[in-house]
Amino acid sequence: MRLDFHASAEPTIGIEWEFALVDRTSRDLVNAQAELFEEAAPHLKRPEQLHKELLRNTVELVTGICGTVGEAVGELTEELRVVVEAGDRLGLDLFGAGTHPFADWTHQELTAGHRYEELINRTQWWGRQMLIWGVHVHVGMPVKERVMPVLSALLTTYPHLQALSASSPVWAGVDTGYASNRALMFQQLPTAGLPFQFATWEEFERYFGDQTTTGVIEGMPDVRWDIRPAPHLGTLEHRVCDGVSTVAEIAALAALIHCLVCDLDTRLAGGETLSTLPVWHVQENKWRAARYGLDAIVITDADNNERLVTDDLADLLDHLAPTAERLGCSAELADVADIPARGASYQRQRAVAEQHDDDLVAVVDAVVRELREGL
Repeated sequence: MRLDFHASAEPTIGIEWEFALVDRTSRDLVNAQAELFEEAAPHLKRPEQLHKELLRNTVELVTGICGTVGEAVGELTEELRVVVEAGDRLGLDLFGAGTHPFADWTHQELTAGHRYEELINRTQWWGRQMLIWGVHVHVGMPVKERVMPVLSALLTTYPHLQALSASSPVWAGVDTGYASNRALMFQQLPTAGLPFQFATWEEFERYFGDQTTTGVIEGMPDVRWDIRPAPHLGTLEHRVCDGVSTVAEIAALAALIHCLVCDLDTRLAGGETLSTLPVWHVQENKWRAARYGLDAIVITDADNNERLVTDDLADLLDHLAPTAERLGCSAELADVADIPARGASYQRQRAVAEQHDDDLVAVVDAVVRELREGL
């Protein structure tokens, strides 16, 4: 089956930022998506800046096609102010994390739509459990023949992004012991989780043909990989990150992803063979980052060498500095180092819980406050 890739001439960037909606008083999830849309839409520059998602407790802020991280984050910030103010008028807040610490999945309502209904009909209990939120970053790719090799090479830095963004340690009132419970929850859906590693676009087309012919998927939206091509946009879509609670963090993570994709693509175009990891190492690294976050010891190469993820990150940031300068995001990339210094969201949430005798309402308060202070 032929699958056209509408290549992007420039290394453009677009960001999608998911938020949960929480009640101002109880701090529980609230199924107020429709009400928030109605309140916010008249004040947005473009209606398509705000998206609905699977459940009515969720909204997604979306940028247009941007040339730089700064442009994309500027759009998000403007959109966010409008939506936060709309929430104020409705008595609700936006909550930016990978999971909510105490919400009950049985109380959540499905957004109307055939695709969502079909997903739940197929996935049943696991689909209804998906109280998870994340960040998606699209980066434009100029040539379809380089898409799959770059995707495979990106898996070597999967644990770095997972550890930096991990923000889902508590599930249904219980500390799971994981930095990112979201990462392991999401992969329970069919076609979700780690991508297959294909050497060529034609191999991916064969996979896509097999999946559609056998009814596993209806189209590309059903390929829910953590990193996936978006052929209609001409991008690689990076979906590893948990939800985040500050503009500064989303800017830093977006810069890291933008630089990673562009660096790998430039090197591949120059004739370099990109390093990859065996699939068993990729799978283990995902688990280690989800479990241990910034304390994870990750496998760095096919020779089984291992390293603390933050040590490897420091060298990675140095390597990417010239790419960041070329892309105009040097300041944002430098801010990546502030996340381990300050503590990732999962660490900050646990600290708040400890300070407040495991009061999870206080955890929600703290995450909401971080978003507001960042504005």
